[in-house]
Amino acid sequence: MRIVADLHIHSHLSRACSRELTPQSLYRWCQLKGITVLTTGDFTHPKWIAELKEHLESAEDGLFALKKEPARRVDDNIPASCRSQVRFVLGVEISCIYKKGARVRKVHHLVFAPSFEVAEKINKALEKIGNIRSDGRPILGLDSKNLLDIVLNASPEACLIPAHAWTPHFAIFGSESGFDSLEECFEDLTPQIFAIETGLSSDPSMNRRISGLDRITLISNSDAHSPEKLARETNLFDTELSYRGLFDAMKQKGPGRLLKTLEFFPEEGKYHVDGHRKCQTRLTPSETIKRRNLCPVCQTPVTVGVLHRVEKLADRPEGTTPRQAAGFEHIVPLKELIAETFRVKPGSVKVDRQYHRLLNNFGPELNILRELPMERLETEFPLLALAISRMRQGKVSVQAGYDGEYGVIRALKESDFVKTEEPSLF
Repeated sequence: MRIVADLHIHSHLSRACSRELTPQSLYRWCQLKGITVLTTGDFTHPKWIAELKEHLESAEDGLFALKKEPARRVDDNIPASCRSQVRFVLGVEISCIYKKGARVRKVHHLVFAPSFEVAEKINKALEKIGNIRSDGRPILGLDSKNLLDIVLNASPEACLIPAHAWTPHFAIFGSESGFDSLEECFEDLTPQIFAIETGLSSDPSMNRRISGLDRITLISNSDAHSPEKLARETNLFDTELSYRGLFDAMKQKGPGRLLKTLEFFPEEGKYHVDGHRKCQTRLTPSETIKRRNLCPVCQTPVTVGVLHRVEKLADRPEGTTPRQAAGFEHIVPLKELIAETFRVKPGSVKVDRQYHRLLNNFGPELNILRELPMERLETEFPLLALAISRMRQGKVSVQAGYDGEYGVIRALKESDFVKTEEPSLF
């Protein structure tokens, strides 16, 4: 079964996250986006796990569905073109801050559990270590290896996946407080790590330059802080609809497979290259080295981005792909492409109105971005058809993100806005 799974989000109980991140709203947006399985996020927070128990019911092995009555009320507001089944899997992101090897380490991890009972075992162990009640993404003074040990002791089916692995400040390979290898972080438990999340600022081709990751499955998720951001990166599986089906596919066990990940163009991520946001300084890795890691404007250290960090740890050139590795596609959120055609911000009312009109007519966002024949758009939406066609071919212009500033991806050119009787599409 083809399954689109987004395995990293947050609830309304995480800091700087939308109040709209409720079970009902997530159920609705999964259908608008085309997601089959969504992680709940934040299962360590007592209020959120209580909310999940109130609104979800068991479905397939290790998965949960929104209860029938609330689902029926939400379904009334879903376009018929988008309606589909949605399942939830219990997950949480945990921030580990600790000292190891004479350095302070700040690393985020995704943790998954096959049942509420296992999730509560993990919560009980973590509550002895730190405060899991103040934030949906708890910050703990806990070594990553010890967190993995707690997870595995709760259940052999529970698992841990390093989150946004290259982000400078809070990631296993981050330039500011990470490690140079999985082994340095997890020591003798390293074989228990079977996947990492690549994050918005890198894609699989960059990660495959590190031979130590050859056995590792690369996944991509949205890390959404609002429902509209769901599936900006996500995973496409061909596997049984169950907890075991999903995670066995990542472990490369059994018949299921991760087919591909759907990715940002990595330049759009907000830490792709080096730089200093305050001075609006963007640097390539070679420029940073030449300037001894200092901002040319204020002479303070720049934030070393993902591209630079990959260059430092890479032990082979670009273009190597291990056998059995899943593929990947670059995508751009539909609202960003619509906004480009209107020359307005993605958050404008005009874009929102057009977005929902398109979903009503053509189905979920991922279907429009990846599968809809452009002939169906060309007559009424020629500029959008052109933008999507170029995105699919990778023919976009990029301005790379740096030091917390998102990059900019453009699929249209100035000349595309010149009115002609027959817009040229290719």
